[in-house]
Amino acid sequence: MARKKVRPRLIAELARRVRALREQRERPRDSQRYSLDYETLTRPHTGRRLPVRAWADVRRESRLLQLLGRLPFFGLGRLVTRKSWLWRHDEPCYWRLTRVRPDYTAQNLDHGKAWGILTFKGKTEGEAREIEQTMYHDWRLVPRHEEEAFTAFKPVPEDTVRSVPYPPLLRAMILAERQKNGDTSTEEPMLNLGRIRTDSWDYPVKLEAKRKARGTPV
Repeated sequence: MARKKVRPRLIAELARRVRALREQRERPRDSQRYSLDYETLTRPHTGRRLPVRAWADVRRESRLLQLLGRLPFFGLGRLVTRKSWLWRHDEPCYWRLTRVRPDYTAQNLDHGKAWGILTFKGKTEGEAREIEQTMYHDWRLVPRHEEEAFTAFKPVPEDTVRSVPYPPLLRAMILAERQKNGDTSTEEPMLNLGRIRTDSWDYPVKLEAKRKARGTPV
């Protein structure tokens, strides 16, 4: 019986999968990448020192997994926010945790990944996704007795004025253009003030892109 030949494409695909598994196995864990020497404020894995403006937060604030490691079931269902959001925005900005996967090789389980539903500037996303920048030292846990007041938000009513009269010179020019084109309309020309509002839904993503371009996360 003739031996069945293995097609070259199958061999190439198998080799690609083996390389991917090796790369994944050799890839450093979060506990290695983001470990920090608190005396020198340097990351041992990269040898890079944190920026000076991050030193105060590193000593006083906590990473996300540091907070969740102290809670039952790693705080599933709880609300977490960031100090930078509290300073920059009056509207509520927070994550509602739906899943946590700690790095069990890390000391005190203070590294890992988390997923949740983002509410940014009072608007909630429809699906859960991975939380960015969990290694930053500016995460804060919202106490249970303050969650209702923290999430309460009433949108500011928008101004109903959408149009105003043109300045006299522009009004005269528009009326002259109408008369020149034979337009007999008597409608008063009005300047439309409507504009398209764009909310920065990708704000955390933009910060992540800036972090990668700038250097070491805090």
